Amino acid sequence: MTQHRQDGDSGARGRPRLVVIGNGMAGMRTLEELLAIAPDTYDVTVFGAEPHPNYNRILLSPVLAGEQAFEDIILNGPDWYAAHDIRLHTGSPVTMLDRVRRTVSNEAGVSVPYDRVLIATGARPGRLPIPGVDLAGVLGYRDIADTESMIAAAATASRAVVIGGGLLGLEAANGLRCRGMDVTVVHLPATLMERQLDAAAGRLLQKSLAARGIRFVLQAQTSALIGDDDGHVRAVFLADGTRLAADLVVMAVGIAPNVDLAQRAGLHCRRGIVVNDTLQTFDPRIYAVGECVEHRGQTYGLVAPLFEMAKVAANHLAARGYSRYAGSVTATKLKVTGIDLFSAGDFEGNEDTEEIVLSDPGGGTYKKLVLQGDRLVGSVLYGDTVDGSWYFGLMRDRRNVAELRGRLMFGEANLGDTGHQGQHRAATMPDEAEVCGCNGVCKGTIVRAIREHKLFALEDVRRHTKASASCGSCTGLVEQILMTVAGADYSATPTAKPLCGCTDRTHADVRHAIRDAHLLSIPAVMHFLEWRTPDGCARCRPALNYYLLSTWPHEAQDDPQSRYINERALANIQKDGSFSVVPRMWGGTTSAAELRRIADVVDRYRIPTVKITGGQRIDLLGVQKQDLPAVWRDLDMPSGHAYAKALRTVKTCVGSEWCRFGVQDSTNLGIDLERALWRMVAPHKVKLAVSGCPRNCAESGIKDVGIIGVESGWEIYVAGNGGIKTEVAQFFVKVKTAAEVLEHTGAFLQLYREEGHYLERTVHFVARVGLDYCRRQVVDDEARRRELFDRLMFALRDLPDPWRVDQPAGARSEYALLGATATP
Repeated sequence: MTQHRQDGDSGARGRPRLVVIGNGMAGMRTLEELLAIAPDTYDVTVFGAEPHPNYNRILLSPVLAGEQAFEDIILNGPDWYAAHDIRLHTGSPVTMLDRVRRTVSNEAGVSVPYDRVLIATGARPGRLPIPGVDLAGVLGYRDIADTESMIAAAATASRAVVIGGGLLGLEAANGLRCRGMDVTVVHLPATLMERQLDAAAGRLLQKSLAARGIRFVLQAQTSALIGDDDGHVRAVFLADGTRLAADLVVMAVGIAPNVDLAQRAGLHCRRGIVVNDTLQTFDPRIYAVGECVEHRGQTYGLVAPLFEMAKVAANHLAARGYSRYAGSVTATKLKVTGIDLFSAGDFEGNEDTEEIVLSDPGGGTYKKLVLQGDRLVGSVLYGDTVDGSWYFGLMRDRRNVAELRGRLMFGEANLGDTGHQGQHRAATMPDEAEVCGCNGVCKGTIVRAIREHKLFALEDVRRHTKASASCGSCTGLVEQILMTVAGADYSATPTAKPLCGCTDRTHADVRHAIRDAHLLSIPAVMHFLEWRTPDGCARCRPALNYYLLSTWPHEAQDDPQSRYINERALANIQKDGSFSVVPRMWGGTTSAAELRRIADVVDRYRIPTVKITGGQRIDLLGVQKQDLPAVWRDLDMPSGHAYAKALRTVKTCVGSEWCRFGVQDSTNLGIDLERALWRMVAPHKVKLAVSGCPRNCAESGIKDVGIIGVESGWEIYVAGNGGIKTEVAQFFVKVKTAAEVLEHTGAFLQLYREEGHYLERTVHFVARVGLDYCRRQVVDDEARRRELFDRLMFALRDLPDPWRVDQPAGARSEYALLGATATP
């Protein structure tokens, strides 16, 4: 649970108290609207069931696919709540809304009085009423916890079945496929996304996804899920007797408004919480918005209607009282796995309608317009959706399109009667035309923001208006408007992005400033580079801390609180709050004495799970936080950096010492490398491997640095990756001796440490700077190689073992030594 302001502050200045139940997009959008028009009206408390600030659920799919991190999709970070004097309680759902005492209480025992309540509890994922639905490995797809569970499952499982071929189901299938799983989608109707697409567009979508390796079983009803003896799902049975093997099952079979709290409070509910046109419930002190709401018999799951509700609810909470919500005419503009889709109105048509169809399957384009008389009543667009908003406006305004009929299919820019021939569509749009359906932003709002705030870049427009900040399908149109208004001052999206929103400085700018100005602390960097926010954010502080320590080892001021939890705790936190400890095993070797100590520790501290890792080590899972120092002491082994932005492992095969195929002693070289480099921190995790012959049993070809023994010496490969997207390492150099391997490896890693961006893997670092550049620095220039290697050895010199509980209290290392006993 996080809080801003003390509990006793609510109403301290005589202001009425507003309690918001639900920290999601609808509730926080209502607060944003309220703060914009009446910022000092209420003392505000927000309750959120999830342990996170408000984030963009629309962008969970890119997180699942590995294209974005969770930090990238946060809409309102902790600083936003603090800046607006909002008290925030997260990680504990509200359990009681007492309308008699006028209090709201959560599971953690926090109780807050209210004058007004806004309920924004959203919806919960549907689950099929079939046997096996409660097995382990059966997930919904609704929030970041579901997403993280799928990511974790994909790391160990190989076969996934997604039940439901709607938007969420297809996004889940694509994300899991991107993470290397074999994915099958089971869908009851005959075509995909039947609520948004007609049969022809659905078949095009299926063909495109099938080309990516996703399998489909359509017109299929799931009858049961079958588990193994441990209670984990292993198969999906269909009604026709078909059995689909599965290690993971994702149910994406719709959503249901979350009305449980409202029902317990005695509010009038049907499918959703019933509200009137002012978004008031049966109780006039209580408002509701979002997916939990039922208005005039309708519930809504798209973002645009939710934001329309937010505007109206804010208007009435601010006591303006002149706005009404009359329901939403919805159009669906989506990006499914990178494919743009748009649909609106009656796109199926009937015997009283006519259809105009343009179909180019080879070009990935499909357009269908449905007309009734002289009016457009429905449309489906696949691939090319640029005119979706225009078609939707024609439908909404019931415009007579008889004179446009011959040119209607080719879009607004091809009408030829607007007086703006030769200009792109953005110039011809009226100010009231909607550009961003997700956030309800019209062209006029964007134009005013560009002119009033002198905006020249897309990111600036997003920050001021939210246009294109959700699904991103309108990004091209927003850029066109920006180009039209800003003219020669327009700045295309920069290739070098700022480190974070706290600054305009890039990673390289920060690096150079720290080195050139000899900056030694995070406050000094922020002051020197004129940071916008005095304390920075969760994105920039870890990066600054790393850049300082890697630039000025043994001199820069370490800030343990600017590290991720795993690096602060020196152990890997698990989903239940316990930790895992991974004793380091040099080069994947161990001894009877070490194994006995590990077994004794497991018994003594009742550690529930012992797991052999892919990095040739033993993982002790389920260690309690208070037991960590004692576990480290009794193990008397470095507890391997299995979590850190550092050298993780050096994987080896047995090599020439034992293997009849081995031509080099890979085991001892791997041990020497690991002992030399084990305390090395880096921009991201680093994995090494040494194979004793070209058979490559240690998988050296997919490591950050991979070494392969050959008859005449060693071949070194760099920038491999065995993660979400497997990347084969690139040949770097061939050397003769183990000493040369260590020097070339250390120099390459020091180059990466000094010039890599924080959270940039070696594969992306080499792609950015070029393999030839790395060779010039390390292979071709012997003096430069020696300088890099010497700087690395200096940085690692005399660093203490962070897991030794007998370290002196003042000991410093590149890792956070949290006190003399290293207690997290």
